Amino acid sequence: MSMNLALRAGLRRQILLGRLYSTQTTSADEFRLSEYSEKYLGHRKARFTEKLEIVDPSSVEPFPIYRVTDTDGEFINPENDPKLPKETAVKMYKDMTKLNTMDKILYDSQRQGRISFYMTNFGEEANHVGSAAALEDTDLIYGQYREAGVLMWRNFPLEQFMHQCYGNAEDYGKGKQMPVHYGSAEHNFVTISSPLTTQMPQAVGSAYAFKRDGSGRVVVVYFGDGAASEGDAHAAFNFAATLKCPIIFFCRNNGYAISTPTTEQYGGDGIAGKGPGYGLHTIRVDGNDLFAVYNATKYARELAAQNKPVLIEAMTYRLGHHSTSDDSTAYRKASEVAEWTEKDYPILRFRRYLERNGWWNDEDDKAWIAQVRKDVLKHFTAAEKVKNLPVDELFNDVYAEVPKHLQKQKAELKEHLAKYGEHYPLNKFQS
Repeated sequence: MSMNLALRAGLRRQILLGRLYSTQTTSADEFRLSEYSEKYLGHRKARFTEKLEIVDPSSVEPFPIYRVTDTDGEFINPENDPKLPKETAVKMYKDMTKLNTMDKILYDSQRQGRISFYMTNFGEEANHVGSAAALEDTDLIYGQYREAGVLMWRNFPLEQFMHQCYGNAEDYGKGKQMPVHYGSAEHNFVTISSPLTTQMPQAVGSAYAFKRDGSGRVVVVYFGDGAASEGDAHAAFNFAATLKCPIIFFCRNNGYAISTPTTEQYGGDGIAGKGPGYGLHTIRVDGNDLFAVYNATKYARELAAQNKPVLIEAMTYRLGHHSTSDDSTAYRKASEVAEWTEKDYPILRFRRYLERNGWWNDEDDKAWIAQVRKDVLKHFTAAEKVKNLPVDELFNDVYAEVPKHLQKQKAELKEHLAKYGEHYPLNKFQS
């Protein structure tokens, strides 16, 4: 073969190899992008880039805060008015003010030594009532410990709030929980437990069960900004997204995790900023705007019922101390609380709406507050007189059959009380 022919043959081979290489590269890129989209990125389309760029989190626009009314209770865009009937709107206001009144009385009673512990809901009433009103009564609720208004909306008996805080014989939980750890199977409200965030993966499990049985029910789990820093929260987000569960994660971002401010709690875009990363439908709302909370929760429920889990971050402010074990003046100024109270108090904001519609006035308010205070005090006084269950009830409801080691402890306790009973307030217990 002449040199000329050899060069031509070599050139032809290079051209053919080049074409093959080019085709394989293009085909490989398409293959990889397809694989990444389907298997790695939750069906989101990615692209290759030759630009070296590490995303600066501060360059990402934060989630907007959805609102419906201004701080005077006027609709900013009338199209967002859910057109609630008068009866519903008035019940919302009554439940918020009833909760507020109950909080004041029970907080003071703890300070008087009449109950052992309490947590108020001051400033977060719109979160409770606005979200609860948007749900179906059959939807299952997992609370944290500041959602008494959700139970109130579902007509949980006022006397049961009192019995539970006293832990007496009439308490559904038989006095085995701390105060404010409510629960009611009748009202589809799972009993609250103290360990932070444990309710979140449990809620996902319930939601997955509802998905499997096709009941159409939805689970709503409430938690705070501090709870979102616990590992259980992230496990719950991931399980809900991958299993496509009918669940709403409702975060009450009230500015503080006990004494830890949100500025020290996370470095990113709040709680809502975590949602898309886990594959959750996400919205941030004005938590002091009852209508915004209602609209967002109602829409979130529609999505959740289609097995599309949703994260709601409700921006609010905790006006009270974390609990009766806390003194918030140690870590925030009284002027900060006063400013929030003056400029954006959710109960007053909603009352202005009612008054503008002619559904409420000063006389109505005075009469209602007087009546609800009377009702709370009546049930409080009655609960205070109810004795606790017998002391040996302590050993029941843990095992189907009381094991030997607990039988031994029970006998030892009986012997101890027989000998030293005068040192204990046994008169407060049933015999």
